[in-house]
Amino acid sequence: MGKPIRIVIADDHALVREGTRQILEDHPGLVVAGEAQDGEEAVAMVSRLQPDVVLMDISMPKMNGIDATRIIKKESPATSVLILTAYDDDQYIFALLDAGAAGYLLKNVRGEELAQAVRAVAEGESVLHPAIAAKVFKRYTRSDQAVDEQIEPLTNRESEVLAIAARGLSNKMIARELSLSDRTVQVHLSNIFGKLGVASRTEAVITALRRGLLKLEELS
Repeated sequence: MGKPIRIVIADDHALVREGTRQILEDHPGLVVAGEAQDGEEAVAMVSRLQPDVVLMDISMPKMNGIDATRIIKKESPATSVLILTAYDDDQYIFALLDAGAAGYLLKNVRGEELAQAVRAVAEGESVLHPAIAAKVFKRYTRSDQAVDEQIEPLTNRESEVLAIAARGLSNKMIARELSLSDRTVQVHLSNIFGKLGVASRTEAVITALRRGLLKLEELS
């Protein structure tokens, strides 16, 4: 087995933190490195521990999950933020994804789904409920928006990989669909992230949609 995935849980309810810790640590390779009861504590803890993933609630005292996510992604870009919340309001979804969250789950998910999502975002994959993904992709598709930032264009193969990744397929599934090795897919994704200036698939897809590099129909 490789290195364990280290997680920080940020939620203002102690019972939720305890239950989430138990669920995650029942799965091999997942270790909870710390628990934060508010956004300020989450930011400080991530700075100190440099975990792989933060499970972030939205409504917390002192600093909300949106502001905490924004700071964490600025100060610790290698840490993936996975939102785990009871709220599915558009304003929260878009604000958190703009802040750099790699995924967005609701608290009614099963334990196995949560563990899989943590593993996915730790590997740079995106995790969005299909209904939320549809809202996001439609919101960020702006055919009338001019691209005013100069970026290095994606190759045809990179565009293919990004379009398939946006449909939620894992690296192994992308490799199988395109007859590539897992390592080659990882290299393509790394190149895509570098060209677009992002750190996750979700950010890559949003950026590509905004700049007209992906079309909504390619994601169906």
